[in-house]
Amino acid sequence: VQLQASGGGLVQAGGSLRLSCAASTTTFYNYDMGWFRQAPEKEREFVTAVARSGRWTYYADSVKGRFTISRDTAKNTVYLQMNSLKPEDTADYYCAAGTEMSGSFDSKYWGQGTQVTVSS
Repeated sequence: VQLQASGGGLVQAGGSLRLSCAASTTTFYNYDMGWFRQAPEKEREFVTAVARSGRWTYYADSVKGRFTISRDTAKNTVYLQMNSLKPEDTADYYCAAGTEMSGSFDSKYWGQGTQVTVSS
């Protein structure tokens, strides 16, 4: 499975961006999908995930109410709508395909990062 992330860029605080992650697989429906991010000199952290069925989503506390994850099975794509962006959201964002297990996300495949920079 190859994942291609896009949509990053430079935005002012309070602005919005939408990230996309296209999966090159005919079995997209077999995977829970997630987004992670890694800021400079920090460890990669979980941001959000969506079930393979689309029935549930969950978010890190830091992005609840501002970010929305969604998936389009027909397009094999998962999206991350990011609103009310803050400078602390600045990071490389990575999509992942895997399995949610008891509150943690077991990533099997990773996409390349897409850089998000939020200016104050």
